[in-house]
Amino acid sequence: MIDLHLHSNASDGSDDPADVVRLAAAAGVTTLALTDHDTTAGWEAAAAAVPSGVRLVRGAEFSTEAPDGRGGRVPAHLLGYLFDPAHPAVLADQERLRGERLRRIRVMADRLRADGYDVDPEGIAARTGAPVGRPHVGQALLDLGVVDSVGEAFRTFLGKDGPYYEPKVDTPVDEAVATILAAGGVPVWAHPWARTRGEVIEESVIVELAGRGLAGIEVDHPDHTPADRDRLRGLARELGLVVTGSSDYHGTRKEIPIAAETTAPDELDALLHGATGAEVITGGA
Repeated sequence: MIDLHLHSNASDGSDDPADVVRLAAAAGVTTLALTDHDTTAGWEAAAAAVPSGVRLVRGAEFSTEAPDGRGGRVPAHLLGYLFDPAHPAVLADQERLRGERLRRIRVMADRLRADGYDVDPEGIAARTGAPVGRPHVGQALLDLGVVDSVGEAFRTFLGKDGPYYEPKVDTPVDEAVATILAAGGVPVWAHPWARTRGEVIEESVIVELAGRGLAGIEVDHPDHTPADRDRLRGLARELGLVVTGSSDYHGTRKEIPIAAETTAPDELDALLHGATGAEVITGGA
């Protein structure tokens, strides 16, 4: 089994990077990708934990924004695999996004505190030691007894239409693709039609980005409907893009288990072909 989209507590997952690797192996996964948001901080610990017979593809999920194909712009996530984590463009993008994430959380915390919810953004940042995000604020609200789950925090406080929401300024998706390619990596569009999360892009946007070096589409994802999967799979074939499938695992922060969705071996081979920025880690090698 191949799962190419998992998160650790180096970003907004609940498990240590090493534990993500161990849990994936215990679930029968033979190749996994660690793809924390806007950071490679978990790479070293994950690599050290890879058991014999398991491969680790190191990556990250880049926070981007994209044209929607209708004259507007929407948030978009881009998975970058096997890029050089020390490439100057990668370092600059991740540093800017970490700062933007902290600014956003401070604004949301100020709004929460004004209504009597004692959320401390500096304390959150100090505890996580990772790029902070809304799940960390949701956990703070859970710890305060304000909500019964992080999911409830999103539904009632932190969602896009909620009273405390603050957007962050993300990287244009074409710039993120160029950054990943420059660093020797492989860019794949993550869950492009996750409609429950908000407005999504038109097909034309994927077509245009394929011409700029997009290598694949995450087709099989828990937030994609069967009809959308069929169309995305067909579009990938038309454009010569790799088709991936992934759980988007976040530990206890989401209900989706490891390997809920998987990638076919031949698609993985196509994905890895030509990557020059970082090596696949093979346990026992």
